[in-house]
Amino acid sequence: MKADKSKLKKDKLEINSRTENLAEIRAFINSAAAESGFSKEVIDNIILAVDEACTNIIKHAYKYFPDGKIVLSLKYDKKTFTIDIIDYGNSFEPGLVPNPDLKKYFDEKRVGGLGMYLMKTLMDEVKYVSVPGKFNQVSLTKNINSNGR
Repeated sequence: MKADKSKLKKDKLEINSRTENLAEIRAFINSAAAESGFSKEVIDNIILAVDEACTNIIKHAYKYFPDGKIVLSLKYDKKTFTIDIIDYGNSFEPGLVPNPDLKKYFDEKRVGGLGMYLMKTLMDEVKYVSVPGKFNQVSLTKNINSNGR
């Protein structure tokens, strides 16, 4: 059965790697996720996952360099809502990031370091592709017919 491509919606946002631009990213995601019919709780989770991904890019890929490019592309239809986030900064290997020991984390009153864990927990699928010296892309997907639509 052929997919009906005419129903696939796409949106794009390109911003500089500055923490003050995170509010614009959150508004961009909120609008599209709401249009897709997600509940407020699921929208908030999607926004948190995207916020974590973009914060990691600002901190780690660009090391707070304020003029790095971050490109967010949304693709969504009746089944899936996917956010592709591309940067041109330093790459990393997500497989080297261990799952956190949450009890130890909270016992030690640590702050930060849960970005990858949150993305994997809040989204249905997380993919990371890196072409060193070229670009990095993280794709975050939420199934629309799953919990909380």
